[in-house]
Amino acid sequence: MTSAVERHGAFTFKGNPVTLLGPEIKVGDTAPNFTVLANNLTPVTLDDSKGTVRVISVVPSLDTGVCDAQTRRFNEEAAKLDGVTILTISVDLPFAQSRWCGAAGIDKVQTLSDHRDLSFGLAYGVAIKELRLLSRAVFVVDANDKVVYAEYVPVVGDHPNYEAAIEAAKAAK
Repeated sequence: MTSAVERHGAFTFKGNPVTLLGPEIKVGDTAPNFTVLANNLTPVTLDDSKGTVRVISVVPSLDTGVCDAQTRRFNEEAAKLDGVTILTISVDLPFAQSRWCGAAGIDKVQTLSDHRDLSFGLAYGVAIKELRLLSRAVFVVDANDKVVYAEYVPVVGDHPNYEAAIEAAKAAK
Protein backbone atom coordinates (compact mmCIF):
# COMPACT_ATOMS: atom_id res chain seq x y z
CA MET A 1 0.00 0.00 0.00
CA THR A 2 1.13 3.53 -0.63
CA SER A 3 2.30 5.72 2.21
CA ALA A 4 -0.61 7.52 3.83
CA VAL A 5 -1.63 9.10 7.09
CA GLU A 6 -1.91 6.32 9.69
CA ARG A 7 -4.59 6.49 12.38
CA HIS A 8 -3.68 3.83 14.94
CA GLY A 9 -6.55 2.31 16.92
CA ALA A 10 -9.20 4.24 14.97
CA PHE A 11 -11.19 1.03 14.37
CA THR A 12 -11.62 -2.22 16.25
CA PHE A 13 -11.78 -5.48 14.32
CA LYS A 14 -12.79 -8.59 16.30
CA GLY A 15 -11.79 -6.92 19.54
CA ASN A 16 -8.39 -5.74 18.32
CA PRO A 17 -7.46 -2.15 17.46
CA VAL A 18 -6.25 -1.73 13.87
CA THR A 19 -4.75 1.10 11.84
CA LEU A 20 -6.75 3.08 9.30
CA LEU A 21 -4.85 4.57 6.39
CA GLY A 22 -5.77 7.97 5.03
CA PRO A 23 -7.22 11.19 6.40
CA GLU A 24 -10.36 11.45 8.49
CA ILE A 25 -12.96 13.11 6.28
CA LYS A 26 -15.11 15.66 8.10
CA VAL A 27 -18.37 17.48 7.44
CA GLY A 28 -17.63 20.52 5.29
CA ASP A 29 -14.70 18.91 3.47
CA THR A 30 -14.73 18.62 -0.29
CA ALA A 31 -15.31 14.94 -1.03
CA PRO A 32 -12.18 13.39 -2.52
CA ASN A 33 -12.53 11.77 -5.92
CA PHE A 34 -11.71 8.07 -6.27
CA THR A 35 -11.74 5.28 -8.83
CA VAL A 36 -13.39 1.95 -8.02
CA LEU A 37 -14.77 -0.84 -10.19
CA ALA A 38 -18.38 -1.60 -11.06
CA ASN A 39 -19.56 -5.21 -11.18
CA ASN A 40 -18.78 -5.26 -14.93
CA LEU A 41 -15.18 -4.08 -14.23
CA THR A 42 -15.69 -0.57 -15.62
CA PRO A 43 -14.16 2.26 -13.59
CA VAL A 44 -16.49 4.43 -11.52
CA THR A 45 -15.54 7.75 -9.93
CA LEU A 46 -17.30 10.18 -7.62
CA ASP A 47 -17.51 12.54 -10.59
CA ASP A 48 -19.72 10.00 -12.39
CA SER A 49 -22.59 10.88 -10.02
CA LYS A 50 -21.86 14.61 -9.75
CA GLY A 51 -24.98 16.72 -9.45
CA THR A 52 -26.76 14.20 -7.22
CA VAL A 53 -26.70 13.64 -3.49
CA ARG A 54 -24.61 10.54 -2.77
CA VAL A 55 -24.81 8.20 0.20
CA ILE A 56 -21.59 6.20 0.32
CA SER A 57 -21.99 3.12 2.48
CA VAL A 58 -18.65 1.44 3.23
CA VAL A 59 -18.47 -2.17 4.41
CA PRO A 60 -15.64 -4.66 5.06
CA SER A 61 -17.35 -7.51 3.13
CA LEU A 62 -20.87 -8.06 1.78
CA ASP A 63 -20.73 -11.72 2.88
CA THR A 64 -20.90 -10.87 6.59
CA GLY A 65 -23.97 -10.28 8.74
CA VAL A 66 -23.76 -6.57 9.55
CA CYS A 67 -22.47 -5.65 6.06
CA ASP A 68 -25.32 -7.63 4.50
CA ALA A 69 -27.86 -5.89 6.77
CA GLN A 70 -26.34 -2.45 6.11
CA THR A 71 -26.50 -2.89 2.35
CA ARG A 72 -30.06 -4.25 2.47
CA ARG A 73 -31.17 -1.32 4.65
CA PHE A 74 -29.77 1.28 2.25
CA ASN A 75 -31.32 -0.62 -0.67
CA GLU A 76 -34.73 -0.34 1.05
CA GLU A 77 -34.20 3.36 1.78
CA ALA A 78 -33.15 4.06 -1.82
CA ALA A 79 -36.74 3.54 -2.98
CA LYS A 80 -37.79 6.45 -0.72
CA LEU A 81 -34.90 8.77 -1.60
CA ASP A 82 -35.67 10.10 -5.05
CA GLY A 83 -32.68 11.80 -6.65
CA VAL A 84 -30.16 10.23 -4.26
CA THR A 85 -27.43 7.88 -5.50
CA ILE A 86 -26.46 5.15 -3.05
CA LEU A 87 -23.07 3.52 -3.44
CA THR A 88 -21.84 0.58 -1.37
CA ILE A 89 -18.08 0.16 -1.47
CA SER A 90 -16.03 -2.82 -0.26
CA VAL A 91 -12.92 -4.66 -1.38
CA ASP A 92 -14.97 -7.70 -2.40
CA LEU A 93 -14.24 -8.68 -6.00
CA PRO A 94 -16.75 -7.28 -8.51
CA PHE A 95 -17.82 -10.83 -9.45
CA ALA A 96 -18.61 -11.65 -5.81
CA GLN A 97 -20.51 -8.37 -5.43
CA SER A 98 -22.59 -9.15 -8.51
CA ARG A 99 -23.37 -12.66 -7.25
CA TRP A 100 -24.28 -11.37 -3.80
CA CYS A 101 -26.58 -8.66 -5.22
CA GLY A 102 -28.38 -11.22 -7.36
CA ALA A 103 -28.87 -13.60 -4.43
CA ALA A 104 -29.96 -10.79 -2.08
CA GLY A 105 -32.23 -9.01 -4.57
CA ILE A 106 -30.26 -5.78 -4.29
CA ASP A 107 -31.23 -3.56 -7.21
CA LYS A 108 -31.24 0.08 -6.03
CA VAL A 109 -27.75 0.33 -4.52
CA GLN A 110 -24.68 0.27 -6.75
CA THR A 111 -22.01 -2.03 -5.31
CA LEU A 112 -18.46 -1.03 -6.15
CA SER A 113 -15.12 -2.71 -5.56
CA ASP A 114 -12.03 -0.98 -4.19
CA HIS A 115 -9.96 -4.18 -4.42
CA ARG A 116 -7.63 -3.00 -7.19
CA ASP A 117 -5.77 -0.12 -5.57
CA LEU A 118 -7.72 1.04 -2.48
CA SER A 119 -8.31 4.41 -4.16
CA PHE A 120 -11.46 5.04 -2.13
CA GLY A 121 -10.15 3.55 1.11
CA LEU A 122 -7.00 5.67 1.13
CA ALA A 123 -8.84 8.85 0.06
CA TYR A 124 -11.52 8.51 2.77
CA GLY A 125 -9.36 7.06 5.55
CA VAL A 126 -11.10 3.67 5.77
CA ALA A 127 -8.37 1.30 4.50
CA ILE A 128 -7.39 -1.14 7.26
CA LYS A 129 -3.60 -1.45 7.07
CA GLU A 130 -3.35 -4.85 8.73
CA LEU A 131 -6.12 -6.56 6.73
CA ARG A 132 -6.43 -4.75 3.37
CA LEU A 133 -10.16 -4.38 4.02
CA LEU A 134 -12.27 -1.26 4.46
CA SER A 135 -13.68 -0.26 7.83
CA ARG A 136 -17.39 0.45 8.26
CA ALA A 137 -18.40 4.03 7.52
CA VAL A 138 -21.09 6.17 5.89
CA PHE A 139 -20.60 9.45 4.06
CA VAL A 140 -23.21 11.73 2.53
CA VAL A 141 -21.96 14.02 -0.21
CA ASP A 142 -24.15 16.77 -1.62
CA ALA A 143 -24.59 17.62 -5.30
CA ASN A 144 -21.68 20.09 -5.07
CA ASP A 145 -19.26 17.47 -3.65
CA LYS A 146 -19.36 18.77 -0.07
CA VAL A 147 -19.42 16.20 2.71
CA VAL A 148 -22.59 16.83 4.75
CA TYR A 149 -22.37 13.68 6.91
CA ALA A 150 -19.45 11.48 7.95
CA GLU A 151 -19.60 8.53 10.30
CA TYR A 152 -16.69 6.21 11.02
CA VAL A 153 -18.17 3.27 12.91
CA PRO A 154 -15.51 2.42 15.52
CA VAL A 155 -16.26 -1.31 15.97
CA VAL A 156 -16.59 -3.76 13.05
CA GLY A 157 -19.74 -5.45 14.40
CA ASP A 158 -21.66 -2.23 15.08
CA HIS A 159 -24.23 -0.74 12.72
CA PRO A 160 -23.99 2.83 11.46
CA ASN A 161 -26.62 5.41 12.41
CA TYR A 162 -28.92 4.78 9.44
CA GLU A 163 -31.45 7.42 10.45
CA ALA A 164 -28.85 10.20 10.74
CA ALA A 165 -27.35 9.35 7.33
CA ILE A 166 -30.78 9.23 5.67
CA GLU A 167 -31.83 12.53 7.26
CA ALA A 168 -28.57 14.13 6.05
CA ALA A 169 -29.27 12.88 2.53
CA LYS A 170 -32.82 14.28 2.62
CA ALA A 171 -31.59 17.63 3.93
CA ALA A 172 -28.92 17.85 1.21
CA LYS A 173 -31.45 17.58 -1.64
